[in-house]
Amino acid sequence: MMASFRTLDDLGDIAGKVALVRVDLNLPMKDGSATDVTRVEAVKPTILELTEKGTKVLLLAHYGRPKGQRHSTMSTSFVQGDVEDVLGKEIMFIPEVMGPVVEQSIGILGNGDIGLLDNVRFWPGEEANDPEFAKGIAAHGDFYVNDAFSAAHRAHASTEGLAHHLPAYAGRAMEAELKALDAALGNPETPVAAVVGGAKVSTKLDVLENLVGRVQHLIIGGGMANTFLAARGVDVGKSLCEHDLTATANKIMDTADHVGCTVHLPYDVVVAKEFAENPASLRTCNVHEVGPDEMILDVGPQAVEALGDVLKTCRTLVWNGPLGAFETEPFDAATVALARTAAALTQDGSLTSVAGGGDTVAALAHAGVKDDFTFVSTAGGAFLEWMEGKDLPGVAALTA
Repeated sequence: MMASFRTLDDLGDIAGKVALVRVDLNLPMKDGSATDVTRVEAVKPTILELTEKGTKVLLLAHYGRPKGQRHSTMSTSFVQGDVEDVLGKEIMFIPEVMGPVVEQSIGILGNGDIGLLDNVRFWPGEEANDPEFAKGIAAHGDFYVNDAFSAAHRAHASTEGLAHHLPAYAGRAMEAELKALDAALGNPETPVAAVVGGAKVSTKLDVLENLVGRVQHLIIGGGMANTFLAARGVDVGKSLCEHDLTATANKIMDTADHVGCTVHLPYDVVVAKEFAENPASLRTCNVHEVGPDEMILDVGPQAVEALGDVLKTCRTLVWNGPLGAFETEPFDAATVALARTAAALTQDGSLTSVAGGGDTVAALAHAGVKDDFTFVSTAGGAFLEWMEGKDLPGVAALTA
């Protein structure tokens, strides 16, 4: 699955050279400062390694969705202070991405200094992946480093186009991500289990269809499990369910039968008549005993224990999406219990565990095990497209 790509290890003497480094600085902000700097922490090793080698580093990033026009509230200058705090270095803000202003700024920067270019999406050529626009940016650099896996599913000038004009390398975060993903689905140790949760089958159809042929155990949770249960003739009461997709769910289960993939659906569930914290009507029952006025909100304890036993037989785990409505207690119980089992197996060295997607990261953090998995990807869309088996343009460009 993974072709070879160049990393920072392949760079020779780069003192005095200019590196164009694509990073993800699309940070959540409140009252003028970032509420989460995980994305900056992720690219810190790459940036500091380049500056320590005497390279002038120009950071390329997008911020928000300005749709090809300058927008006073979407300049990357808004995150400059947060980036400086994480790196422990001063940064020069450069209000362009190409042209004389950039050229002059490079002249002012010393070896090992960092410049932050303005939001690449201020120019329509970025999202159009205009070769001329990419060429204009590339004119200022000696080589290109992509350290933004979270933007790798987009074929934009700064994520894909630049790789056609300059020698291209994966940054340290991108390298770690690609190695982890290869260990999870490219060349994994078998048996492989996948946990796929979330509200709707419709948003994960491509993921399910790709995984069925690649994993030995497919564990389905969240609202989407209700659609699979309904397809098997279970009355799911008032539960969130896409009844129009039951035929699709059956087709996925039939394919799984043919290729030797076991699909795991919950057989005991936690139900309530209303979706609220610790509702009075809360109870655990067999899936065949769900009342017409009840909704399934989590996987039951017996099923979770059985799923834990499944993970003990596996060598690799890919996880995307919670098992229940984990934001509301006690419907976080199944997700927390299984995540802790997976974390313990990972720490024992018997399981390689890779997880990704916004909800998933939040759920693992809530379970207190985010740092105990082998790898947790903060990428949302890119991680999902990788799970769908799609080529990511930003990654393909590095292997070209």
